[in-house]
Amino acid sequence: MNRWLLGAGFTLILAGLSWPWLSRLPLGRLPGDLHVQREGWDLYFPVTSCVLVSLALTLVLWLWRR
Repeated sequence: MNRWLLGAGFTLILAGLSWPWLSRLPLGRLPGDLHVQREGWDLYFPVTSCVLVSLALTLVLWLWRR
């Protein structure tokens, strides 16, 4: 449990420090990401971005466990 918490904290720190570069990636603005604007409300669901992030994490974890 301690290793997992340290790993999660380290990952969050790295993501925070690399945010200026990560925000330049087109994630969230890809074709297939749903964005519906109506009067009084706004719905945004990044379908394509979620699929790409899931595939990348699956590949990384698969390679790491091998």
